[in-house]
Amino acid sequence: MNRTQKAQVIDELHQQLTSNNNFYIADSSTLTVEEINKIRENCFKGGLTMRVAKNTLIKKALERIEGRNFDEIYAILKGPSTIIFSEAANAPARLIKDYREGNKKSEKPTLKAACIDGDIFIGDEQLETLSALKSKNELIADVVALLQSPAKNVISALQSGGNKLAGILKTLAEREEA
Repeated sequence: MNRTQKAQVIDELHQQLTSNNNFYIADSSTLTVEEINKIRENCFKGGLTMRVAKNTLIKKALERIEGRNFDEIYAILKGPSTIIFSEAANAPARLIKDYREGNKKSEKPTLKAACIDGDIFIGDEQLETLSALKSKNELIADVVALLQSPAKNVISALQSGGNKLAGILKTLAEREEA
């Protein structure tokens, strides 16, 4: 790869890093081409972008981001690295976790680091926590459900009260006829 090609890769990575609030760096070094292609396919289906890049190029792209300190990430940039970009904070973690659960013979890909809305998470032990994060849409749905809950309880109580009243009136009407 010549200097021009490296500069182009750095520019592309910088653009992706600045346009996505969430990215994960994973180690997929022992995976076969077939396994990598399966992960790429799962990324495509999930609306994620996956890219394999040299650590030095990733570091240079991160260094171009102004006002941010990625020293923790620089320390883990060793060995082959795969970057997964996502709109949803938990999507790459769920993808990695699901892939490993479906492929019992492999513990790869392993999570090296994740950057979610400016917060940095280091190490594969963070995968469980990151996969449990709720997306913005899931949080909105939870809030809406909480807001609807009291109204549903009131409506339910009114409906059950109405049914009881109708039953009492029917019983009284039947008594008068008899």
